[in-house]
Amino acid sequence: MSLATSYLFLGIAVLLGVTSNSFAKSAEGFTLFIPSIITAISIVLCMYALSLVMKNIPIGITYASFAGLTIILTVLVGVIKYNQIPNIYSIIGLILIIIGVLMVNLLGKQ
Repeated sequence: MSLATSYLFLGIAVLLGVTSNSFAKSAEGFTLFIPSIITAISIVLCMYALSLVMKNIPIGITYASFAGLTIILTVLVGVIKYNQIPNIYSIIGLILIIIGVLMVNLLGKQ
């Protein structure tokens, strides 16, 4: 698997992670069947995609990138779907996460 393919699978893992997080909220403590099933399936597929990524990208870089990007996109889902607007301190923290993900991926290999 090429490096580009690994990053494609990382993107898929991030989207699956965001999906599982979003449906976990909708599942209301796993009391609703369909959102619970979607949560379970998406998290298993997410972990599978991450395992493929880790064949080419070190575990630390993989997980830092996955976690950071999943957090950012999950916050965006919260804003759009649940009208959960972050305060200024949260926004600053999210910007620092983005900077961290960029640093790990662009500068961390040197």
